[in-house]
Amino acid sequence: MNDTTAASLNDPAYELDRAYVFHSWSAQAALAPLVIAGGKGSRVWDYDGRSYLDFSSQLVNVNIGHQHPAVTQAIIDQAGTLATVAPSTANLMRGEAAKRIVDRAPARFNKVFFTNGGADAIENAIRLARLHTGRDKVLSTYRSYHGNTGAAIVATGDWRRIPNEFARGHVHFFGPYLYRSEFWATTPEQESERALRHLERMIQSEGPTTIAAVLLESIPGTAGVLMPPPGYLAGVRALCDRYGILLILDEVMAGFGRTGRWFAFEGFDVTPDLIAFAKGVNSGYVPTGGVIISESIANDFETTVFPGGLTYSGHPLAMASIVAALDAMENEGIVANAARIGRDRLAPGLAELAEKHPIIGEVRGEGVFWALELVADRGTRAPLSGVVMGRIKAELLARNLLPFLADNRIHVVPPCVVTDDEVAEALAIYDEVLSLDLL
Repeated sequence: MNDTTAASLNDPAYELDRAYVFHSWSAQAALAPLVIAGGKGSRVWDYDGRSYLDFSSQLVNVNIGHQHPAVTQAIIDQAGTLATVAPSTANLMRGEAAKRIVDRAPARFNKVFFTNGGADAIENAIRLARLHTGRDKVLSTYRSYHGNTGAAIVATGDWRRIPNEFARGHVHFFGPYLYRSEFWATTPEQESERALRHLERMIQSEGPTTIAAVLLESIPGTAGVLMPPPGYLAGVRALCDRYGILLILDEVMAGFGRTGRWFAFEGFDVTPDLIAFAKGVNSGYVPTGGVIISESIANDFETTVFPGGLTYSGHPLAMASIVAALDAMENEGIVANAARIGRDRLAPGLAELAEKHPIIGEVRGEGVFWALELVADRGTRAPLSGVVMGRIKAELLARNLLPFLADNRIHVVPPCVVTDDEVAEALAIYDEVLSLDLL
């Protein structure tokens, strides 16, 4: 994985980070970041050669795995040809990337606006919705995360919104979450029906003619991999149509293979008006994202100037990585592998863990997008404390598994290229850690 000359680099890497790097979402003095030097497939390692099985996909974005040779080579080749170019120009690689994305989108989507990541994809989706409708308000759920920029963070529902509420026109509502239902539901069908009724009353109470869009993660990710109950997303689409409101689906985390489909929404009988994407489109090899725009909205700007832009929109290195990533995912059956792993390995394996460990209150997910909700008591469903979750994280890392933890949950989110043997290895580690006397 590395040669012996690099073995001493862990300490300087850590020391330089602590001296000069300001980290996101953190109290800086409390940090002890893990040093990562390299990776391949579903594994990463430090400078001393200690290897970790990456079941976080970093920030649930390395769908194609670390250091896929086709993607890294495409970036190298493009850097040798043209390292950067203004977004106002026509560039072959940008056009090829946009075409590949549009080819995987629903039929009436024909344009892509490229951004630098997921947050500004949401920003521009909101901008497009407001310009198209002439309305201001955006409705989104409390259990959501849409990014760290001005409108995106206020559209977010979790705690990170509270210190950052500087944007206008945002209203929040409760989405479906049967395990902790806000609607006293006891079945998925009840949860769907009651959540839709709640949303309709919110629309009516806010005034439909003031609402530009409903913004939803197709499957809320950081909030807990909250699988939509039957009919919910189709019901939201129907409400939007009834009241003349646009539907924006945030596919930043769930898109491009994570669910075993190119887009998560394809499994829920719904077509949005705008699609925000990032992460899995090129597995984060170069920062990028974008909005896939339906024809009726794109046509608004045929003769009217779109009042938005970014210096690095459609950056050629990012575009080359998109083309290579999507081609490799197609040619190597990577999306199909994610579906198979979810169906044949993770679904039964995680269910078996839940049967064995009372600390697991619920298992939910699909593809390579799962969450274990951990509880102190199955009867009361009291969430496991942060202290205990910290112990779990430390024990997983001690066994060389790099986890993704959020609140009282372990998110099981390996790359889409994960193998059967790697899943078996991870399940054995989860089993061992959850068997400890954690409470």
